[in-house]
Amino acid sequence: MSDIQVIRPFGPSIVKLRIPDELIKKLNDYVDQTISNQEKVSALDHSSQLAGKVKQEFLLENKFMEEIRWGQFLGSAIKIWLENDSNKKLQSIDIIRCWIVRQFKNEYNPIHFHSGHVSGVGYLKVPKTFGEVSEKKRTNDKGRLTLIHGSVNLFSKATYVIKPEVGDFYLFPNYLLHTVYPFSDTDEERRSISFNANLDKNSASYST
Repeated sequence: MSDIQVIRPFGPSIVKLRIPDELIKKLNDYVDQTISNQEKVSALDHSSQLAGKVKQEFLLENKFMEEIRWGQFLGSAIKIWLENDSNKKLQSIDIIRCWIVRQFKNEYNPIHFHSGHVSGVGYLKVPKTFGEVSEKKRTNDKGRLTLIHGSVNLFSKATYVIKPEVGDFYLFPNYLLHTVYPFSDTDEERRSISFNANLDKNSASYST
């Protein structure tokens, strides 16, 4: 993982890395096959446990995650992050759950935080455009992920805005508040994958 970046826009650090193309294809193929089977979608539905006001949110099956070595991908990135940030050695990672979010026009994810110690999101499909803002000189937040921490101070902002790009993956502490704004002007899907995980007691700096 030579392309991993540790970013410090405010108090806690976050990590940006890339999902390998082969892994993106396997994940998208899995999602496409799953959504064609309504019975399976219903069985995996996770929308009642999540904050999103979106079309569809469903869990990834453990067997599939094992097949694509998803835990190894996450563990390798978290290991590098932990060593860089706190000089600790990761002993183990326990994925609590991993899920797909299918977001379409006018849908959104309100401000919320996750369980566990570490969370993350990666992008599998992104519309060609999220739409434009009508006000001049205004930041276009449509379809963006915004991470929130503390308040504005002299040396840092309280927010970090991320424009989704296919293949980009971000890791952040579970307690970090975040939101996804709605988008417009397209019927295309914004597809992402998220997870929550616990770290071993020696690696985690606080308890849940």
